[in-house]
Amino acid sequence: MTESGRIILVTGGARSGKSALAERLVARYSRPWTYIATAEPRDDEMRERIHAHQYRRGDSWSCIEEPTDLCRVLRASDGKGVRLVDCLTLWLANCQGAADIRELVTTLRQQSCPVVLVTNELGQGIVPDNAMARAFRDQHGWMNQAVAEIAHEVWMAVSGQPLRLKPMRENIDEEI
Repeated sequence: MTESGRIILVTGGARSGKSALAERLVARYSRPWTYIATAEPRDDEMRERIHAHQYRRGDSWSCIEEPTDLCRVLRASDGKGVRLVDCLTLWLANCQGAADIRELVTTLRQQSCPVVLVTNELGQGIVPDNAMARAFRDQHGWMNQAVAEIAHEVWMAVSGQPLRLKPMRENIDEEI
């Protein structure tokens, strides 16, 4: 696949297979493949998760670790092949309320090489019991909607199975 500037969003719950699905979607493109990691190894459990992801990907990928300045990294890496951003949820959390979602959308629209982005689906659980957690969940939901709106493809991983949400075979807007 050689489509330039294609934006692909992969969403799903915890341990749903999002990252593995995103890697399979990247594999549709020729190399080089770049993994943009937003996770920070702050404890042993997170270091173990990061290592598992690295092991699964193997040596076919280059990696850029950037917990907060995602737009800068996307601009700097554009023109050098397909990129996989894993994940937007951690990026948003790392920015601690200072994430500029409009800048992210603008940056994504300007890309000349494909970008596959992984995010979590947070809004399907219980309503958080505190205002800060509810504000994060809301901001996260708005971010996901904004990125999905401009994405050429949106996929959801459920129990390791891929569901294509966009483009749909039928246009629901015509039915409403």
